[in-house]
Amino acid sequence: MDGHTTELAELLSRTAKVATSAGRSDLVDRVEAARMRVLDPRRRIIVVGPLKQGKSQFVNSLLNLTVCSVGDDETTAIPTVVSNAESFSAQLVLADPGSEPIRVDVPPDEVTTVTPASPRAQGREVLRLDIGVPSPLLADGLVLVDTPGVGGHGNPHAAGTLGLIPSADAVLVVSDASREFTEPELSFLRQVQGLCPAVAVLITKIDLYPHWRQIVEANRGHLERAGIDVQMLPVSSLLRSHALRLNDEELNAESGFQQLYAFLRDEVVARADVLARASVSLDVRSVTEHLSLSFGSELAALKDPERAAAAVAGLQRAKSAAEELHKRSSQWQQTLGDGIADLASDIDHDLRDRLRRVTREAEETVDEGDPGKDWPQLGEWLEEQIAASVGDNFVWAHERALWLSELVAEHFASSGAAALPDLDLGDLDNVLEPVSSLAELESGRVGITQKVLVGMRGSYGGVLMFGLITTFVGLSLLNPISIGAGVLLGTKAYKEDKENRVKARRSEAKMAIRRFTDDVSFQVGKESKDRLRQIQRVLRDHFTSIAEQTLRSLNESLRSAQEAAAADNTDRASRIAQLENDLRVASELNARARALVEDEAV
Repeated sequence: MDGHTTELAELLSRTAKVATSAGRSDLVDRVEAARMRVLDPRRRIIVVGPLKQGKSQFVNSLLNLTVCSVGDDETTAIPTVVSNAESFSAQLVLADPGSEPIRVDVPPDEVTTVTPASPRAQGREVLRLDIGVPSPLLADGLVLVDTPGVGGHGNPHAAGTLGLIPSADAVLVVSDASREFTEPELSFLRQVQGLCPAVAVLITKIDLYPHWRQIVEANRGHLERAGIDVQMLPVSSLLRSHALRLNDEELNAESGFQQLYAFLRDEVVARADVLARASVSLDVRSVTEHLSLSFGSELAALKDPERAAAAVAGLQRAKSAAEELHKRSSQWQQTLGDGIADLASDIDHDLRDRLRRVTREAEETVDEGDPGKDWPQLGEWLEEQIAASVGDNFVWAHERALWLSELVAEHFASSGAAALPDLDLGDLDNVLEPVSSLAELESGRVGITQKVLVGMRGSYGGVLMFGLITTFVGLSLLNPISIGAGVLLGTKAYKEDKENRVKARRSEAKMAIRRFTDDVSFQVGKESKDRLRQIQRVLRDHFTSIAEQTLRSLNESLRSAQEAAAADNTDRASRIAQLENDLRVASELNARARALVEDEAV
């Protein structure tokens, strides 16, 4: 435990001691919860990026261990969480609707081959793979999360990966040096930055591509034009592995991992320290303000018992404050309820509007040509656009939820410092499930035999009709005129058949597109409603706790003032001394808490 953590923990311990002496178990619980957060060193680093960009190899090289599967195919199909442990362990976490997830041990030799269809899952949905390994890097509190690829055909994991990002302390977006950023990558990167402020882009495989510096410069230009301000770190997992094996410092420097460590130190650890100090400062100030209210009310009554009118006025003010709190409780609950209802409606409308625009554009593309020829490319484009729309909707919903929490917190502004709740609901047990891919479509390719049969069916009537007519002038049934008419009508029949087939494929393609977007809307809409219910519960519980603490503080002040007015003279002096000491300690703790954020500002 470093010096900063020790300082914060000691400040919280002293605050809990004062709250305990005052008999405020509710405030003690709040301080102890804050102390547990301070003493928890875990910092979650999520590694994301398109398929086949080297995410898993990067995690293996960072840890100098083989814990993630590496290959040419989509090897990471489920989230893999790697944390520190005294000895190696691995567990599959399986969904068990209605109860806690099931954990199944996985042997070390099977860790890199786990898939959603693993026999050990016994047909259950695989939520994630938890791995514990002895690692000096992870011993400092880092937890690495290797995620499935968010690119490629179908983009099936993008929305689920976005669901993890709000709870991350940092996000590493991986893209290899073989090519410049694509538009879907920039869109995903913009979404990531909207959910987590600590983001870095890793340009991997620089050992394989001599032109990687040009790629980095081109990517930097793309980021500037897109208005995305993130660090870009070229790295080589292969050079890193060789450097560790050979104990070569120069090779390790070339791998780029030293710059990565600097990012983690400056943007993750340092930022976490700043947030921890701000959170502790707010908690201590809020608790000491509650205690000072009670101490001050009783002390004032004890010091001046003769001023009965003033004491009565003080009691009336406390009573009025308690009644006002009840009124405010009703107001903030109404604000929360109305806000959640409005948010649900806005999110659903935003999602439907985005999907409708994508569907309309896809249908226009279908009408412009033969969808059978370009269906794979159209399907990939459609799924990328839908993934981007779902991601933008998720980011917007997260921002609106933060705005709603601030709006509700305004009702408590007059009661002292009101901490905002933690809305990072990126639970690995409830990631957004990918929807099924776009349905297949007939290519429309017709063999030579079928073409001949269609032409013959069309030409038969022409040959027969014109042949019979020409027999009246003495020509045979088969003559140049009848044959020419047959060829003409046969060609026309083939063109009409081709056009009808294209129209049928267009209709089928539009139906497939609409079914796909409906499936996405249904699945994402369900997940959005579930997430909003979680947010509502978090906000409700958080602000209910604040309201109860404030109400109890006012009631304690009222009770203390009443008891002080009836206190015996023999006990008055000792109680005044004790209250003065408690008030002084609370004031000192409040000053120290304010100094925590003032020092950071300087």
